[in-house]
Amino acid sequence: MEYRLLGRSGLKISAFSFGAMTFGGSGMFANIGDTKLTDAKRQIDLCLDAGVNLFDTANMYSSGESEEVLADALGARRPDVLIATKFYGRTGPGVNDMGASRHNIVNACEASLRRLKTDYIDLYQIHNQDLLTPAEETLRALDDLVRAGKVRYIGSSNHAGWTKMRALATSDRLGLARYISQQIKYSLLDRDAESELLPLGVDEGVGALIWGPLSSGYLTGKFREAGHSDTTRLGKAGRLSTTDTEQARSVVDLLDDIAKDHAGVSISQVALNWVARKPGVSSIIIGARTSEQLADNLAAANWSLSDEEIGWLDEASAVPIRYPYQMHRDFGRERNPVAALLPAVPRG
Repeated sequence: MEYRLLGRSGLKISAFSFGAMTFGGSGMFANIGDTKLTDAKRQIDLCLDAGVNLFDTANMYSSGESEEVLADALGARRPDVLIATKFYGRTGPGVNDMGASRHNIVNACEASLRRLKTDYIDLYQIHNQDLLTPAEETLRALDDLVRAGKVRYIGSSNHAGWTKMRALATSDRLGLARYISQQIKYSLLDRDAESELLPLGVDEGVGALIWGPLSSGYLTGKFREAGHSDTTRLGKAGRLSTTDTEQARSVVDLLDDIAKDHAGVSISQVALNWVARKPGVSSIIIGARTSEQLADNLAAANWSLSDEEIGWLDEASAVPIRYPYQMHRDFGRERNPVAALLPAVPRG
């Protein structure tokens, strides 16, 4: 397992980390996964054997049950790993039971600490952007938790580029703890993060923790199996028809071709490997319903795509580029330190 520094910090994390969203399985998360304690222990054992040291969850996953299962599955091994959790989503009926106010941050942190059976959280992340609460209030509350020793590092998730940059500037101006990570969606079929978020992260020292690297399972190739599409997460959510495009099928076909050129490699591993090679990516969060799926995904850490294969996948998954990014690509590539994130100039 490769270990990478998380953003502009001294914290080293595994290039592949584990997402515990499938732990629990109640409420709106029942269709995502219902991993209980016995299977959770087995999956964590697989992760630790593979060298994974970062485990990610959130207070809203199965109404906190994910945090509880993760804590029980880790047991005495908690000091040997890094735990990341998140706040923001609604956790109760009260008008202040969500968001990034000082009130909710403090209450949410205390509740997560109890469920996780720990006295500190390694990485505490805001799950979404709150445009009602002043950035100063959110960041001051998080800084207080860091100073109190209840939180060691802070990060964000699902922020727009401008709110991420505003938060970083506010922390710098007030001398507060700074976000060292951003948890963002990124895959061969979801490349929007290349426009703002990944370049911002490289420039500002904010490491990317990637969620959705397999596009809700589409990039495993499951859709190819007759009668299997309706049982996938995309099928159950009614989003398969919009995902299953001609280009997406071509990408999966190419993944399959590349996988066949590497002994014992799956389509999923090729898709994960592509993400792992991109600038700004600190770790890829993987999760699975079964131990077999998890073991296969973890095996992606044991080999690497060639530059030529990366180029093939870049071209196959390319999407139309919007202004002003088209100008950056066509006329500013030579002055861009992360030009690898700019789509290639079309042929012909």
